[in-house]
Amino acid sequence: MPTKCSIIPPQLKYHFQVSVTYSMASSPFSSSSLLGLVVYMFCSLMAASAGNFYQEFDITWGNDRAKLLDKGQLLTLSLDRASGSGFKSKNEYLFGKIDMQLKLVPGNSAGTVTAYYFSSLGSTHDEIDFEFLGNLSGDPYILHTNVFSQGKGNREQQFYLWFDPTANFHTYSVLWNPHNILFSVDGTPIRVFKNLEAMGIPFPKKQPMRIYSSLWNADDWATRGGLVKTDWSQAPFTASYRNFDASNACVWSSGASSCSSKSPSSSNSPWMKHELDSTSQARLRWVQKNYMIYNYCTDTKRFPQSPPPECA
Repeated sequence: MPTKCSIIPPQLKYHFQVSVTYSMASSPFSSSSLLGLVVYMFCSLMAASAGNFYQEFDITWGNDRAKLLDKGQLLTLSLDRASGSGFKSKNEYLFGKIDMQLKLVPGNSAGTVTAYYFSSLGSTHDEIDFEFLGNLSGDPYILHTNVFSQGKGNREQQFYLWFDPTANFHTYSVLWNPHNILFSVDGTPIRVFKNLEAMGIPFPKKQPMRIYSSLWNADDWATRGGLVKTDWSQAPFTASYRNFDASNACVWSSGASSCSSKSPSSSNSPWMKHELDSTSQARLRWVQKNYMIYNYCTDTKRFPQSPPPECA
């Protein structure tokens, strides 16, 4: 029986080994067999608890351009000249730490946009955006972020990434609590939007949001302001998704939050109170110094009088 499991933490491997050694005197199995059984059971449990796209999401458009594969562990969206595709979460969430792994459209992806975002509905909706703007082969993707509160957006920040997002899966995370919204890539914070309601700035905290994603053609603006058009000879364009994790999130249903009975403000849910510590602030500054390519707060042409108040 195989005993290797890439998702099992080293400290748990140690505890498994100690347990196996301790129980060997009364066990009819060899140490390696017993350890293998325990690890296998742990891996099976972890796999079963991972987000399954059949259970968590609905395909919303694009017909067979959106595909569920590997028993719901993998989802792909495709774009061709006729249509793009998209999906949305079955659940609505009001606060949470939510992860999704994406592998973006490879090669010449100019003109395409892979959008992964959280949104409520209506003219005064809230929204938290990751948008990946395609580019010519060899040029970097642009990661476009935005935050809407009470229907007001215009808070764009854009970044290059420090890796090729088309070669492998990478984890894109939103930690959303009453204190701040934190955007992270592979655990590295890239942006924080703080709750500054004391300054009269609305903060998304009352409207539950669904998770949406889509792959679509935006060659009128996405690549160099629309100068580079989509090369349809490269179609279909495909983005892939896996390892969705909303286990640390508050599901909203029938006007109530699943966290109301979980005491989310307690120490058992540290993400509910999480703010950047000094180490994370240093990593955030590193990203913004080296990889940020646009920040609405410093756009004096757009805001000639003064930047928006949250920029202070």
